[in-house]
Amino acid sequence: MTTSRPNSRPTSRPTGSTAPGLLRDTRVYLSGPMDFVASRAEEKAHGWRNRVGEFLREFEVTVFDPFVKPEVRGLFEYGREGASTDEDRERWSFARTQEAARARAWCAHKYYATQHIDLRMVDTSDFVICYCPTNIYSVGTPHEIIVARNEHKPVLFVSPPINCPSLDELHAHLRGRGDDEGDRLLDQVEQEAPIKPNERGIPSLWYMPLIGENNFFDGFGFAPYRERFGWERIALDDHEDGRTIENPLLPFLEELDVRLPDRYSARERRSVPDDDWILWQLDGHAKGSQITDVAAAEVRDGPPPHE
Repeated sequence: MTTSRPNSRPTSRPTGSTAPGLLRDTRVYLSGPMDFVASRAEEKAHGWRNRVGEFLREFEVTVFDPFVKPEVRGLFEYGREGASTDEDRERWSFARTQEAARARAWCAHKYYATQHIDLRMVDTSDFVICYCPTNIYSVGTPHEIIVARNEHKPVLFVSPPINCPSLDELHAHLRGRGDDEGDRLLDQVEQEAPIKPNERGIPSLWYMPLIGENNFFDGFGFAPYRERFGWERIALDDHEDGRTIENPLLPFLEELDVRLPDRYSARERRSVPDDDWILWQLDGHAKGSQITDVAAAEVRDGPPPHE
């Protein structure tokens, strides 16, 4: 894999340094498809969230992962999901009967808690990282993105190129054997699925004004960090290796710990500070303290006074 960003950029806190970076004590939510991935269990055990989470924890970031939900005080196992949702899906029915209505109500009640806690994690995050390949159906991911953007939180949107090399190989194999009927059926499968390559990873145009022009990435850029973190090879590495990643996410995060990004202002026709990056400076606050002056970051201990 090659990238257009330098891979030797230093981190904000070299070994032995105690200086805090900009990401210290921030919170991030990791959004992306869960249900319609190739294997939900594999995604939970070895998916991109594990690597990005490990990477960000080195910068003392609190990572919210919907596969590993935090404990909720007083609500044991609230909103927890298993590795598979197949059994719950089997309860579903479109029939207009009392039994089917009860089954739908059961699904809605159970997954309300899941939706509730995931959106609360978005609410309490400072920014969101979203992996949104154009070939995987997802509903929760756009919902989470919209919640974050309605709150003017940055969403870092990874949209990788989508290629189907095995499909091309199968076409070539069938044609090489003179199997016209097999080739025709494969064409039909492509239409029915549908299977649609996206060689540049261009996201839906609807996302562009929603996310903002500065926060799109065409890959994670895992390769330069694999040895350092001891990451075992996964399918995503095969997808990233052998191509140039123009704007990889991980070097951006490394730089973000040192300096907040700018955004391009179409009105001013120049780069300006991106004021969506509001990261609180709350160091040294005593327990139970109250912020009285955000600008001066002063605190007053104890409960707020009565008006």
